Amino acid sequence: MSRIHIEAASKRFDKVTAVDQVTLDIEHGEFLVLLGPSGCGKSTLLRAIAGLTPLTEGRITLGDKDITHTPPRDRDLAMVFQSYALYPHLSVARNIGFPLRARRRPKAEIREKVEQVARTLDLSALLDRRPRELSGGQRQRVALGRALVRDPGAFLMDEPLSNLDAKLRTATRAELSELHRRLGSTFVYVTHDQVEAMTMATRIALLNGGKLEQVGSPTEVYDRPASAFVAGFLGSPAMNLLDARVVSREGRLHAVAEDVDVALDITGELSDQDSQDVVLGIRPEHLRIGGAHPGLRGVVRLVENLGSEELAHVVVGDARVCLRGSRPLDLATGDAVTLSAAPQHIHLFHRESGKRLVWRDESPTANRAAVELDYSAP
Repeated sequence: MSRIHIEAASKRFDKVTAVDQVTLDIEHGEFLVLLGPSGCGKSTLLRAIAGLTPLTEGRITLGDKDITHTPPRDRDLAMVFQSYALYPHLSVARNIGFPLRARRRPKAEIREKVEQVARTLDLSALLDRRPRELSGGQRQRVALGRALVRDPGAFLMDEPLSNLDAKLRTATRAELSELHRRLGSTFVYVTHDQVEAMTMATRIALLNGGKLEQVGSPTEVYDRPASAFVAGFLGSPAMNLLDARVVSREGRLHAVAEDVDVALDITGELSDQDSQDVVLGIRPEHLRIGGAHPGLRGVVRLVENLGSEELAHVVVGDARVCLRGSRPLDLATGDAVTLSAAPQHIHLFHRESGKRLVWRDESPTANRAAVELDYSAP
């Protein structure tokens, strides 16, 4: 079983902490994507799993075996690098078979496994070519084949599609997902591309500044982000985030700011001293023009045509929000517009920590519900 357990892993380079107390379970057969912006620690964590970068603190186990200090060659893991790392003087067949030759496997076994992997990756007609005679997508498949031929416990991939053009990246993304389904192996995949993460992952681990912000399925991290960082990173365009204050009005709670008055569909009373500063989040696709109870008022500054959809950028108070909808939105630059969103699509985050907030009814009475903002579980 290729279950990988990372426990309190940290990696420091002099005074810089690249990975900070990360604990993560990667189950056998899952496709886990390490996602985050450049410099967040995702590649460092992947290299630590591979044994290429020793941890400063923490431990890593593969199945029941502690591999924290095991040399890379003795870990049952295969790495696919961003740069492909192919041998230019070797043919495709010899590139794919290199790991088996290094282990002194019999020639007949090497030939059989190379042919099997080549059929899986549609490389059979290219086995006699050199890397310079291949396209970028073909080179990437050869790099994958070199990892596949070992039949490792898990595959580690460090931004393997970043060198491909957009069309080829989309096609190769689908091939990787299909390959994962066929093999049933564990994939750990590093990317800063949220589209790759959302389309391929069974789970996403999102990192920020070396810390683990949230782990969950693509649906979970998109629909219920654990922090304002996650909300602002996932989505294209990202979630609209506005500074606001939660107050009560006639027994109902509202998030208010300049040109913002969003009803939260929560019954409760807050005194002036109990009202709280928050970050209000609404995804562009959840905003609607008009509505029975519009909560945002603004002026259109730009409308972008995306073919089947349009994006309208609207200035609301001191903030700028984005509305996404089917074309045509019937909006033009300079139009005054009111926007609304259903309560179930409204997110609240703590102003200072950025953590997701939930409403917790602490002491309901017949006449008054005492409601408190609290952190939700990550």
